[in-house]
Amino acid sequence: MPVWWPLPACAVLGLAAGGAYGVLKAPEYAATSYVVAVPDETTEPATALGFAQAYARIATSSSTLAYAQPRAGLTADRLRTQVRAETSPESPMISITGTSTSPSQAADIANAVADALSLSSNQAAKNTGVQLLLFNQAVAPTDPASPSAAISGAVGMCAGGLLGGLWLLARPARGRRAEDPARAEAEPAAPEPVEYASLPAQGDHGDAAVGAVGSVKEKESVR
Repeated sequence: MPVWWPLPACAVLGLAAGGAYGVLKAPEYAATSYVVAVPDETTEPATALGFAQAYARIATSSSTLAYAQPRAGLTADRLRTQVRAETSPESPMISITGTSTSPSQAADIANAVADALSLSSNQAAKNTGVQLLLFNQAVAPTDPASPSAAISGAVGMCAGGLLGGLWLLARPARGRRAEDPARAEAEPAAPEPVEYASLPAQGDHGDAAVGAVGSVKEKESVR
């Protein structure tokens, strides 16, 4: 079996898991309504921009959702998980998006929260000088916002292939050599340590030379 087998195996498993998730999961729809912050004659436009940022933060608060839940037909806790509010730092526009497995319910959630936010904010319009007006009402979408089975399968295949590649890179070196004996045979063996003969110290050379000269002199004296 080749050493790179985890890569295609993980990719196939990811493809199967992603495709099954896309098929079994119910499609989710999203609908968006828009409200805009409008200043009165005594208020500067920059003030309306700042209030739009503030109102976007309280769009999913408990007080706003308490106003919206009768029309949305959901509890406040459930409604909080199916709505989100966004705004731009350059525009006093607030987008409120509702999500649901039902297209009509997604639109009802977005419109209910938009109306509740406008009602609660306009109660303080005399003090703030800014009121929220409905700019565009949400309609029931025709296409789901959740990814299809093909896209889910492609994402799962990419994720599986990435995990397989990481596993190949992170596995121990011994495991790689054991799985690839040809590569292990091709690698050169480690050189054996070379032993070098020890040379006598400098002092030992001097003593040996002196001893040799002395023995020569003794022989000459005997002659």
